[in-house]
Amino acid sequence: MDQFYKNFTLGVLGGGQLGRMLVQSAIDFNIDVNIMDPDENAPCKNFVGNFQVGKLTDFESVYRFGQPCDLVTIEIENVNTDALKQLQKEGKKTFPQPEVIELIQDKTKQKQFYLERDIPSAEFILTENREAVAENRDFLPAVNKLGREGYDGRGVQILRSENDLPKAFDAPGLLEKLIDFEKEISVIVARNADGEIKAFPPVELVFHPIHNLVEYLTAPADISTEIAREAEATAIEVIRELDMIGLLAVEMFVTRESKILVNEVAPRTHNSGHHTIEANITSQFEQHLRAILNMPLGDTSIKMPAAMINLLGEEGHAGPAQYEGLEKVLSLKGVHLHLYGKKLTKPFRKMGHVTIVDHDEENLKEKVKFVKENLKVIA
Repeated sequence: MDQFYKNFTLGVLGGGQLGRMLVQSAIDFNIDVNIMDPDENAPCKNFVGNFQVGKLTDFESVYRFGQPCDLVTIEIENVNTDALKQLQKEGKKTFPQPEVIELIQDKTKQKQFYLERDIPSAEFILTENREAVAENRDFLPAVNKLGREGYDGRGVQILRSENDLPKAFDAPGLLEKLIDFEKEISVIVARNADGEIKAFPPVELVFHPIHNLVEYLTAPADISTEIAREAEATAIEVIRELDMIGLLAVEMFVTRESKILVNEVAPRTHNSGHHTIEANITSQFEQHLRAILNMPLGDTSIKMPAAMINLLGEEGHAGPAQYEGLEKVLSLKGVHLHLYGKKLTKPFRKMGHVTIVDHDEENLKEKVKFVKENLKVIA
């Protein structure tokens, strides 16, 4: 285990809300954190002693940033992996490994990986451009995904019929068979260098019907014990097959026939794990640190049922952020507010989240409804 508590510097590529919450956890371990982000006003800016502005996809910027650090990690996968590989060659620890990040950056490679390793996933066809999508019209209805740079609902769209073909992406990507699923769930799993693996219990995701962003989640997911075990086993299989060190979020479908299909993965802390700060013995942020530092992994048990609601900028509002209904929401028992320090709001921008914990599931549902109806991010 690294002597992380003395003269140890952790470098994090990305200074958004995930980095901000990771820094908050790192403080408990007395870890010095350096951050690089392209936004000079990134949420992490005032949380670390060394904040640098730099392009995460630029070789020189990433390479120079990583040199003085003892270990480099990420809070977003859109980073220059060649620079990370060079740092790794020079003896620098970089987790998750750049080869893993590189594979996951491209959804076409990700899907081929599942196919080659017999990991259950939806049927797919690789496409080079809009014309190739049109040539596979018999495969519809399907989900058209960009191979690279899709994030937070961007780069994903549903093509239900030939009428939708003009919307297809004119770039390399894939067509994935549209799944008639019952639920969307996520399992977050961690693995350290010693090979120890621990998974968090599955959570249930509810997506915005248009913008493909998680509106809220409930934990634990309302699924059978058998399906929960299968979901956790599948997440463990994926991180083992990747031979990855760090934290991996595995999003899955539960089909009408009660089968588990892997949708996508993210090699970092994830929106589907925010509730773990209050609801689990160990948070996803602490677990990520434990994994990359090769510490014993923490207990992932649930302390209390929870829900997490994303605070998204209201449609039609752009400008300095205001939080309408905050006092009403904070008066509820079990409510925990997390604002991300973003000064400006815009439609559907992630501005914060609210976690609610309650032993009574009906109370939890009522509180979710109350928060969704009353707390608005406006300009």
